[in-house]
Amino acid sequence: MRIIAFDFDGTLSDSEMTVLLGKRNGTADEMADITERAMNDEISYAESLRSRARLLEGLEEELAEEAYGEVELRPGAADLIQRLRDYGHHVAIFTGGFKRGVERALEKEGVEVDDIVSNHLPVKGGRLTGDVEGSLIEGTKDTALENYAAEHDVAMDRTVAVGDGANDLPMLEVAGLSVGFVPKDAVRPACDVVVASMDRLGNVFEGYDILDADDE
Repeated sequence: MRIIAFDFDGTLSDSEMTVLLGKRNGTADEMADITERAMNDEISYAESLRSRARLLEGLEEELAEEAYGEVELRPGAADLIQRLRDYGHHVAIFTGGFKRGVERALEKEGVEVDDIVSNHLPVKGGRLTGDVEGSLIEGTKDTALENYAAEHDVAMDRTVAVGDGANDLPMLEVAGLSVGFVPKDAVRPACDVVVASMDRLGNVFEGYDILDADDE
């Protein structure tokens, strides 16, 4: 068994959750700008996430649920996740994004993962509070992956990390195999291999004997 740790926004999904949420209260452009700066390592991820959460203060929970419902997996992502799990691997999503959006996207495709390590936007009185909570605000994905591997008794050289942005760098640097999914310039040097589609990622997994080409 291997642990396959995927980032979500920008990797398994091309939906950017905070932008979808921001469309509900007119802050989408600000969200996109803050996100881009964080993914290029111009500002810290924690700072960017808190800034984006503050922009959502007062958003009705019903509108947030509408936004989460628009989150979608990339073409081929659900099939690849299912293949990995059928092969006996442990598939987890490590995201600074929000669990509800990840769950909605997976439910839409009828696929499951073993675990989701994420953050969430708290609600009070039916509206977002403007705060954000979770283990991947200040916490980094390298520590999360190392702890996760230890919990499941899997050696780090049998872990795979797939990501695209600066907040994925820590886990890409410690994983046994690091895959950049159309990675930002600051991320590319840490990647063992770079891909631009889920089909190509499947081919990489076959090349590293993580999947069998005959099981498609």
